[in-house]
Amino acid sequence: MLQARSWLPRTQGSVRLELARRGEQTALQVLHQAGAARMRFPSPAEGAPPEAVLLNTAGGLTGGDRIDIAVTLAAGAEATVTTAAAEKIYRARDGEAEIGVELALAAGARLAWLPQPTILFDQSRLNRRTEVALAGDASLLAIETLIFGRAAMGEDVRHGVCRDVWRVRRDGALVFADAFRVEGAVADGLNRPATLDGARAVAMLLYVAPDAAVRIDRARAMLESAAGVAAGASSWNGLLLVRAMAADGLALQQAIAPLAEWLSGRPLPRVWQC
Repeated sequence: MLQARSWLPRTQGSVRLELARRGEQTALQVLHQAGAARMRFPSPAEGAPPEAVLLNTAGGLTGGDRIDIAVTLAAGAEATVTTAAAEKIYRARDGEAEIGVELALAAGARLAWLPQPTILFDQSRLNRRTEVALAGDASLLAIETLIFGRAAMGEDVRHGVCRDVWRVRRDGALVFADAFRVEGAVADGLNRPATLDGARAVAMLLYVAPDAAVRIDRARAMLESAAGVAAGASSWNGLLLVRAMAADGLALQQAIAPLAEWLSGRPLPRVWQC
């Protein structure tokens, strides 16, 4: 029996970005963009590396939509990649919103992967996978934030699906594997003490770098002073991992932002303040 296919229009988009070192500067090598995915390059602050801003011209994703992002930094290149706004995952009539991310860092490269939060709506369905491959002396700072309903709008995610998978390999060896999954009665799952204990915003900050291990004490001290946030930090395999949760996204960002700026040595992208 043939399976019925939805008549609804679908969003498809892809971006492939490659940056390389030219003298003392990092410069664009390859840019391929298709469908709803676009990349913009605002002028960076003086002395700062290039900044790339991802846009989804569809304004959000729902079931059956797919966005693919590939970022490659050649040896010694440095860049910040962020998004123009929070990614919104809307109610899905059928299928899942799929996001695939591939990050590749060659020797001595440094990438700050700093997308704005992903906001999930009731009955949304998200399936996202992030694959990272980096050389032994490359550095990655990554933040991924999930917000289950906008607290200021009185929203909550009662039912839906969220699967968020990360795999990080250094010199080909797996050093970090993580999978976040909540499905079905989402609100009931998030309310359990062993999960988010009622929180609706959760963030993961991952710092993979040669100096990751020596950063742990100060990272913990900075998190202890954050108000309205439950957070913890761990270090192993040459990486520093921070998990934090709060009632809403604003409190979470206020806790994570100083830590991200300290680890990167630079202010967060200006679009984060818009």
